[in-house]
Amino acid sequence: MGFSSRFPALSVDELRLYYLWMAHDHHDHDDDHPDNELDPMTARVRALETILVGKGLVDPAAIDAIVETYETKIGPRNGAHVVAKAWTDPGFAAWLKTDATAAIASLGYTGRQGEHMRAVFNTESVHNLVVCTLCSCYPWSVLGLPPVWYKSPPYRSRAVIDPRSVLAEFGLGLPADTSIRVWDSTAELRYLVIPRRPVGTDDLDAAALAALVTRDSMIGTGLARSAGKP
Repeated sequence: MGFSSRFPALSVDELRLYYLWMAHDHHDHDDDHPDNELDPMTARVRALETILVGKGLVDPAAIDAIVETYETKIGPRNGAHVVAKAWTDPGFAAWLKTDATAAIASLGYTGRQGEHMRAVFNTESVHNLVVCTLCSCYPWSVLGLPPVWYKSPPYRSRAVIDPRSVLAEFGLGLPADTSIRVWDSTAELRYLVIPRRPVGTDDLDAAALAALVTRDSMIGTGLARSAGKP
């Protein structure tokens, strides 16, 4: 069983609970059901939010604004824009290599967890993989929230020890002669993988190219989609 199936995407309530843990969470104020009819996850979300709001540690209006931002405006689409521009603009790609923070900021993607960035480029002979062995440092400004598996102890330990097997569990089998470089994100520096541009995409515009870029390909656990592949 691969990492994606063992650690599925966060549910809505799990996502809200995650925000609350970070003191930046939200919960749907649903007054149609009494607390004793709530499922366990929703009940935890409601209880935690009530405590934090009651102590004046979070502002419900700010919570709503942050959730709206990360759910609809910030996420892998930002990183995909960065990658597509790197694929089509050699000058921008060169800038990414020398000062990723500034290059990414030039597209308007700055802020929390993305203040210090480094872009690493996949090549025919080198594949890059990102992990955070100490906690879950992750470039929110370009990738949104980290997937559950990225935060899991199995991924954080095995990605360093046996990255080839970990990639195989994600369904990514690389040639034996492909070197795998593992980058350990920290609070001071976060990484963005620039995947290789798929073949047969010379006639695609930037928007179409961005649609081929997946979150996993920017972490290194996947590749960009092939042209015409959903």
